[in-house]
Amino acid sequence: MTRSAPIADVVLHPVRLRIVQQFGGRELTTAELRQALPDVTQATLYRHVSALVDAGILAVVQERRIRGAIERTLALGDRMAHVDQDELGAMDDARLRSAFLTFLGELGAGFDRFLADPDPAARSFVGFGQTPLHVTEADLATIQSGLTELLAPYRDADRPGARRIDLATVVTPHAPAGVATEE
Repeated sequence: MTRSAPIADVVLHPVRLRIVQQFGGRELTTAELRQALPDVTQATLYRHVSALVDAGILAVVQERRIRGAIERTLALGDRMAHVDQDELGAMDDARLRSAFLTFLGELGAGFDRFLADPDPAARSFVGFGQTPLHVTEADLATIQSGLTELLAPYRDADRPGARRIDLATVVTPHAPAGVATEE
């Protein structure tokens, strides 16, 4: 993968998506990534981290020698790990469906990891729902900007007593009446 590769081609892979989700505004070493993703083999993790670095999604912010090996500290790079509207609009239906199913698959896998958590207090942090909204394109941009601003203070991983949660958003236009869907 290179910096010229579309972000969707880089990020919308289940392992790479999980790697990117670990950062959330913080820096991590490759050892910390291995601890956070114990089900991903070391070779697979390094291969996907390398693809993310090559694409500019992750950046190496520090390297240090530890027992003869180089340990890298990584952070989100100069390319946002977010597929923008232009890229989504350029995808054909099959690619868009595949990207969405990759996202849903990782969301489901994250839910399975939550269910495996032996801490009963974790249940107080789970929730899901759906709300219909009636918006223009400008309204949607305002909502998304407002959410970014609202959530910014909660992206600090070092807040005392804070527990990490994953907040996923999905925006899908409602099909007008009479539009056939696959069943």
